Amino acid sequence: MTSNINRLIELMAQLRDPIGGCPWDVEQTFASIVPHTIEEAYEVADAIEQDDMPALEDELGDLLLQVVFHAQMAREAGLFDFDSVAGAICDKLIRRHPHVFGDANVADAEAQTRAWEDHKAAERAHEQKIKQNNGGESGDRIASALDGVTTGLPALTRALKLQKRAARVGFDWPDASGPLAKIGEETVELEHEILSGGRSERLREEVGDILFTCVNLARKLGLDPETALRRGNRKFESRFHHLESALAREGLTPKEVSLDRLESLWQQAKGREK
Repeated sequence: MTSNINRLIELMAQLRDPIGGCPWDVEQTFASIVPHTIEEAYEVADAIEQDDMPALEDELGDLLLQVVFHAQMAREAGLFDFDSVAGAICDKLIRRHPHVFGDANVADAEAQTRAWEDHKAAERAHEQKIKQNNGGESGDRIASALDGVTTGLPALTRALKLQKRAARVGFDWPDASGPLAKIGEETVELEHEILSGGRSERLREEVGDILFTCVNLARKLGLDPETALRRGNRKFESRFHHLESALAREGLTPKEVSLDRLESLWQQAKGREK
C-alpha cells in the first residue's frame, strides 16, 4: 500500500513539473481545484448512497488524488507536504482517542461523540488564544460554541453543524414537534411577504428561514438533510423521466401538454413506486 501511495505522490510531482509536466496540472492553484475536490467528495457520497462498491473504490481514488494535488502544490511553495498532512491527522487521531491510545475510559459511542466534540472545542479555544496573543483577533471577543464551522461548507451541511453546536450548549427543541411547528410559522410569514409584494431580499430571508428550520427538523428526526435531499433529487429525476418517456411514446414533450396532463403523469409515476 505504501508503495502505491509513494507512486501516486511521484506521479503528481511529475504532472506538476513545469518542464515536461501536464500544462493543465501545472497551471492549477489551490483555489482553482477546490470545485474538483468538492465534486469528488460528493461522488464518494453518491457511490455510497447507491451501494456501488466498485464505484466507491474508484471515487475514493479520485478524492485521494485531490489530497495529493493540494499537498504537492503546498510542497512546491515550501508550506507542507503529504507526509506532514498524514502526520498531522495521525497526531490528531491519537489526541482525540485517549480511550484507545491512552488510559481514559469511554462508555459507548455516544460518550465518545461528546468526548470528541469536547476535544475539538478545547483545540479551537487554544487556537483562538494563540491568534489573540499574535494580534490576530480582538481580546474582547469571547469564544463561541459556533467557532470553527467553516463558511465553505454546503449550506445544508453548515446549517446542521451550527444547530448541533448550539444544541450542545442547551439551545435546542426537546423533540421534532418544535421545528415542525416552526416550519408552519415560517411558511405563514413567507406567504405574508408574497401577498404583500415583498422585496426579493425579504423573500430570500424567509425562504432561508424555512430551509434552516427544515434542517432542524431532519436533525431532530435523526436524519442527515444532505442525504434526504439527494434522495429527493433522485426521486424527482425518476418521476420526471417516466413523465418524459410516457409523452415521448406519443411524440410529445412536456411543454406541449397541459399542466393537468403533466400532473396526471406525475401521479402515475408516484404510483409505480408503491
